[in-house]
Amino acid sequence: MWDELLAAFGLMLVFEGILPFLNPRASRQTLLRMAQLDDRLLRLTGLGSMALGLVMLYFFR
Repeated sequence: MWDELLAAFGLMLVFEGILPFLNPRASRQTLLRMAQLDDRLLRLTGLGSMALGLVMLYFFR
């Protein structure tokens, strides 16, 4: 189980690094916009992302 978890974490890091590597300016602008978002909207976005991830895990595992 730990092997799968660490592999998934490594894959997440690869995907997270694609945008900053390919287009650092857009990545920086996105982060600046996110810093200006209301806390509630940022939390809802995080919740939606987690829910989508759980649904994907359920269907593809």
